Amino acid sequence: MKKISFFVAVMALFSCLSAFGYDRTALPHPSSRNEKRSVAGVLRKIGPRAEARLRPLFAKAGVSYPPSRAAFIGIKDELELELWAWSGGQWVHITTYEVYGASGGLGPKQRAGDGQVPEGIYAVKELNPNSSFHLSMKLDYPNRFDRSVAQADGRSDLGGDIYLHGKTKSRGCIAVGDEAIEELFVLAARTGIENVSVMIVPYDFRRTSLHSPLRVTPSWLPELYSRLGQELAKYRQPEEF
Repeated sequence: MKKISFFVAVMALFSCLSAFGYDRTALPHPSSRNEKRSVAGVLRKIGPRAEARLRPLFAKAGVSYPPSRAAFIGIKDELELELWAWSGGQWVHITTYEVYGASGGLGPKQRAGDGQVPEGIYAVKELNPNSSFHLSMKLDYPNRFDRSVAQADGRSDLGGDIYLHGKTKSRGCIAVGDEAIEELFVLAARTGIENVSVMIVPYDFRRTSLHSPLRVTPSWLPELYSRLGQELAKYRQPEEF
């Protein structure tokens, strides 16, 4: 049984291979196997350099740092992750990060192993300072909507372990590189993960009509995209109004 468990763990680790990808392990980076990190330790060691990059961005946007609330918006077809902060009763755009590569295609994740990046609005469940992908934050996929439509479809194995993480390769999650994940990790820790949301959309509904990117459309997809379109409309830069 121990040999089988070890094999399963190793296979899970190597499943992370392309820019949106699984971070199925909380193992430390190989160079620090004997040096477990903590969130507090990351804030002490990495926080100063990450915040030296973040603070000018917030100052330029006219937003206090750290913000009371933050939102990350991943746009699949543009391979971008936007950072927004709540200030003065509205969402203010802070910066946009590049997403390195992608696995799967447009459309939501429906089952374990399909290689798809989820689409929806997610909370951050936890910050992982010992990720094999430098740093990571775990999303609450499957969320309530994912579970509800899966039950209606008769699907049970929805997968999980979806992360926003560093490095440039992964499968099923979002990889934004090490500098970006340092900034997002530190920001989430300072803001409080309960005050951070992550929205993942197939394309930018602010500029694209609500249509399905799939040839075979699940019956619930229009409802999901309508919800995402309504939520995304809250995040507009002044020149877009």
